[in-house]
Amino acid sequence: MEKAAIIGGGIGGLATACMLGKKGYKVQLFEKNEQIGGVCNRFEADGFCFDMGPSWYLMPDVWQAFFELVGERVEDHLDLVKLAPSYRIFFKGAETLDFFSDLERDLPTFEKLEPGSGAKLREYLKLSEHQYKIALGSFMYKNYDTILDFFNRQTAIEGRKLEVFSKMSDYVEKFFKSDEVRKIMEYQLVFLGSSPYNTPALYNIMSHIDFSMGVYYPRGGIYEIAQALKNIAVKNGVEFFVHAPVERILTGTRAARGVRLIDGREFQADFVVANANIQHVESKLLSPSHRTYSERYWRSRTLAPSAFILYLGLKGKSESLTHHNLLFSKDWKRNFAEIFDDPQWPTDPSLYVCAPGVTDESVAPEGCENLFVLVPTAPNLSATPEGLEKYTQKTLDTLERDMGIHNIRERIIYQRLFWGKDFASRYNNFGGSALGLAHTIRQTAILRPNNVSKKLKNLYYVGANTNPGIGMPICLISAELAYKRIIGDKSAGHLQHL
Repeated sequence: MEKAAIIGGGIGGLATACMLGKKGYKVQLFEKNEQIGGVCNRFEADGFCFDMGPSWYLMPDVWQAFFELVGERVEDHLDLVKLAPSYRIFFKGAETLDFFSDLERDLPTFEKLEPGSGAKLREYLKLSEHQYKIALGSFMYKNYDTILDFFNRQTAIEGRKLEVFSKMSDYVEKFFKSDEVRKIMEYQLVFLGSSPYNTPALYNIMSHIDFSMGVYYPRGGIYEIAQALKNIAVKNGVEFFVHAPVERILTGTRAARGVRLIDGREFQADFVVANANIQHVESKLLSPSHRTYSERYWRSRTLAPSAFILYLGLKGKSESLTHHNLLFSKDWKRNFAEIFDDPQWPTDPSLYVCAPGVTDESVAPEGCENLFVLVPTAPNLSATPEGLEKYTQKTLDTLERDMGIHNIRERIIYQRLFWGKDFASRYNNFGGSALGLAHTIRQTAILRPNNVSKKLKNLYYVGANTNPGIGMPICLISAELAYKRIIGDKSAGHLQHL
């Protein structure tokens, strides 16, 4: 029986463990922190239960396909609720709008913002759906090593239909003219850690995911997803180690042979799968001669945003909020520039607020609510304690003034701050990014770090920094790609069986 060592228990690592365990490998997974999940984590305090990272359950087709692949049913593990509205958008100084992932309910809202945009939205979403099916069926589940791997009969035919080389902002502007509608069609790029001004228009597929497929929530919180994957892995014999940071990947003659933990324990393996941040693995867990990517390479990368997060436990309920809430900056272009081009603390920030208690009363004490407040920021920012407190007050002012959360300071029972330095220390995220490498044109597909080491046989990568990229369902696909590498499968589509 072949042995696998997996470094990191994020969604990608957990999914890889599920597949390998189901297939009969002996799998040991090593997690640095006190519990599995990676950035998909949670904590409890003063009776409040907070999801720490991801909040949106998207792409239900990908989740269903993965669970079926490992012989399970989603509904046996997760109690999913389809949200209605999917989310609420606040425009500063203007009215609030709800969106339902139901075209007939959403069309009047678009028409109100931009007369004639309803017909354009139908056309846009039809193209978006078509490109989504092409991407999922022909590209996302395939490993690539050289540009030549793209050139076969199927990709030559289908690839021409994808918007790979134009920018998202330019693509959206072909369809919609109003500032508000363009923001609505571009905000999903936050999930990819990217700016519409440098992201390939291919990612218009996010609009199909949003407006056509819907937004879901698993009762108990998003962390139930990580717990479900762990339960499946345990059922298939996977052994978990927590509080077990890896100090070094053990190597033989040009091959990975296991891991050594920081406490000195060594575990031999026939191959290693790293779900930890790739830059951390390359620079800290491997000797220079075994690194695929240089320090110069990492310095030249564009990182996805970091985040300034407030976890708030409040007395009472905020009547102005639904489950997911987005507040858009007035100066969209300047806000993205302060994140990607001229890094600084946002002067007029966009922000996101999750109020899970709208759907699930179990996450807060009776008569209270918890709020997850996230401001996208540039990576690699610095701040003093005084500066962080000042920005906290600025954020609370914004919540009260622009989102109608009244008397917020007087209602706070519990408060915790999490920002870039915490992403670096807790998750070893390069530059304190919350998500990893941004999906720029130069960091997509073949130009993204590959999921197999060029220097060591039997060392594989999985997660947001390799292909296909950022997002929980995308990390499920990443796990399948790593599994394909291990078993030597070169197919382009989703596996029907292990």
